Amino acid sequence: MANKNLLPNSRRNFLRNAIGTITASALVPGYTFASVKEIRSTEEKFNCDISDAEPNATLAKLWWPEQRNVWTPIGWKNHYFRFNVLYNGDVITDPNGSWLSPRKNARPFVGKDFLLSVRPSKTGMPAPIPKERISVWKLDGGVGIQGWNEQHETPILYTDYPLQEGVIIRQEIFSHVKGGGEAENSTDPLFAWIRISITYVDEHRYPDSFPICIQLSKNYYDHHDHFEHAVAVDINPAGVAYPQALTSSAYKNKDKSGIQVTEPDGKVRLMVVSPSSHQFMFSDVQRGVYMVKTDLRADVGDYIDVLLPMLTVSPEEADRELSFGYDAALAESDRFWSYRPKTAATVHVPEKHINNVIKQSLKFAEIIAEKDYKTQEYTTLSGSWGYDNLWTTPTSMVSHMFLDLLGYHDAVARYLELFRKNQGTVKPPGPAYDLHLGYYSTPKNLTAIDWLTDHGAVLHQVCTHALLTADQTFIDQWIESVIKACAFIKDMCAKTGHGGVEGLLPPAVATDEEIPMQALWNLVWNYKGLTTAVRLLEKITHTRAKEFSDFAAGFKVLFLKTYTKLAKEGQYWTDIDGKKRYKPPTVMSNEPQPHHIFSDAFYLDTGPMALVWAGLMDADDPIMRDTVEFFRNGPNERFTGMIPHALWRPYLVHEMSTCEPCYSWNIIHSWQLNDRHHFLEGMYSLYMGALSQNTYISCEHRHGIQGNLFATPLAFYLSRLAVIDDQLDPDILHIMRMCPLAWISSEKETVFDSMPTEYGPVNLRFILSTDGKTLDIKFKGNWREKPDKIRLHAPPLPGLTSIVVNGKKYKAKKNIIL
Repeated sequence: MANKNLLPNSRRNFLRNAIGTITASALVPGYTFASVKEIRSTEEKFNCDISDAEPNATLAKLWWPEQRNVWTPIGWKNHYFRFNVLYNGDVITDPNGSWLSPRKNARPFVGKDFLLSVRPSKTGMPAPIPKERISVWKLDGGVGIQGWNEQHETPILYTDYPLQEGVIIRQEIFSHVKGGGEAENSTDPLFAWIRISITYVDEHRYPDSFPICIQLSKNYYDHHDHFEHAVAVDINPAGVAYPQALTSSAYKNKDKSGIQVTEPDGKVRLMVVSPSSHQFMFSDVQRGVYMVKTDLRADVGDYIDVLLPMLTVSPEEADRELSFGYDAALAESDRFWSYRPKTAATVHVPEKHINNVIKQSLKFAEIIAEKDYKTQEYTTLSGSWGYDNLWTTPTSMVSHMFLDLLGYHDAVARYLELFRKNQGTVKPPGPAYDLHLGYYSTPKNLTAIDWLTDHGAVLHQVCTHALLTADQTFIDQWIESVIKACAFIKDMCAKTGHGGVEGLLPPAVATDEEIPMQALWNLVWNYKGLTTAVRLLEKITHTRAKEFSDFAAGFKVLFLKTYTKLAKEGQYWTDIDGKKRYKPPTVMSNEPQPHHIFSDAFYLDTGPMALVWAGLMDADDPIMRDTVEFFRNGPNERFTGMIPHALWRPYLVHEMSTCEPCYSWNIIHSWQLNDRHHFLEGMYSLYMGALSQNTYISCEHRHGIQGNLFATPLAFYLSRLAVIDDQLDPDILHIMRMCPLAWISSEKETVFDSMPTEYGPVNLRFILSTDGKTLDIKFKGNWREKPDKIRLHAPPLPGLTSIVVNGKKYKAKKNIIL
């Protein structure tokens, strides 16, 4: 790891970073890095050595090689099922969702999983399946060659197989539902269309044809913790054999021929077809494992198609979809995925990676969501193939830090409704609590682990949506629910005799530790939700606004007095200069707490650093400064081996948590402190280190649980604050306060159009003159309530002398009041 005691712009520090990155690549094969060309491009753009450049996407790519074990969901908006594609192209078809506690209503689909694996090999046979459990990355390095077909709106994921024989074979996959609209029933047949084709042939040495084997089995991948970056993806040979005997028959229609693979009841498991004269052979590989074998001609464009339903379907249903055809299904899907709500924002920056993350993540958000086929309720889920249920707190960030900030308001309102419907139906997870009509919780059919934080997360989500949209219909529909939710917090803080600090929320479960504690994490989320609700109530001049505002103020005073005392009387740590520094507790007590497997990691992720985001403490408080410094340069890194575990003692690597990147609250400190370098270092680390650089899907922790959006919302929230900030100061809108220099270009205009703010939507565009001296800005606010001040921050761009805003010229001084 880099020596973080060195200055961030030090050449020596840069070299040590590079050495650390190369060392990581030696440990784990298959990593990729920014090219020399990319590095030189960055140096030329900013006219400096890259070690002196501020963070940007190219530099962050040097810090963070692509992750192992990535899987990416492919599906349809709000469908109950989704396919998952592993980095090697294997298609996991698991309607149950697998691992941990699945959704209650998914239990009828347990055991209906299936695995399709494309295996190009010169022998025409798949590699033998291991006889003993093994992490799959140990067989192939754990990193594939994947990306998105950018010619279509439909999410079409490709996986490339470059072969030394002189051909490149590509697998492309997208999903389709009959009719091309939202499924009438969320369990209606969901099909994966998979095209396997030749995309490149070497002009000098190549075969006439190349064998393709499509292996069919039960899904033999599962999740296992070997203390290798926490959770690995394993091949479990005990789960290989498909429980139903599969047979094949010839298939032919007017323009396609191939084979149809069926189960004993006559239902179709999959079909493989071609418009030309490919020959197909179906056979056993081993007990319960089958293969379909064919050859592709070494001609660019030669292909075969596979039609894979999520659940087996009747021959008539399969024939209908196959007859409809790949191209027609894709065209229908393109129309479906082209929809943008009228309120949608447009974001385009000169760094393509950022644009791609936003584009694909908007689609992921509605793929990793569902309409429950029993309750008919819509919800975002925490993940796909792993967390196919609901941890409400982190999943709420998808709405209030991402979808709502991009104008996808209808989707947010739709996913919120189940919380209003189920409000007050679940007892809060703490011994001092009673069933309360105002308590927001995860509905029992989706519950993973109840956290008391969930209540505050939903309240914050609801009120953020109302403040950003000013949707009076929504406000009228929800205001009674919001009042009850605020009353819950007030009523519970009035409880006595619970053994904690009276006047604050009593002990309750706060995390997956499942131990009732008077944890900061509970106070953080509930205070954040309460104060966001107060802003809404004040905005609409509700009669109870002052009551809850006064209560929130008293809550903060009590918290600060108590917590400051606890920090001063509690533990300290010693920095490199021998100075004793605060190491404040993560609960409202200095009494020893029971140690749990999550205790170390959650000290960073769900501990004191989150207090600044909540508004309970300021980032310049000495306790907060010492806490961030503890994770930047404290002792924890000393205890980490060469292959770290996500739950080991945590620290910050390039400002990102070594446990769950989505909880890198230190970046919020840097935002508040106007610490530009650390802010951008953290923001770019999230984009490059917490998301797949190939498919842009997020992880829970690096190399571990993928198939989710955990880190994406924080990354985008920070991007939005960097250019349009309505959160730093009351009644002031800050423009370009932390804008990355990489987004100020003379070649490409940067666009943030129709961006929701609490004052109304904002349009912001800017481009640099070719000589680099003038920044041309177009700015417009469609105000519902104009801020008292609009403060434009001149970027620290070398050579910039003037800024033109809507045709009016200003000197490029530090702050400009518009």
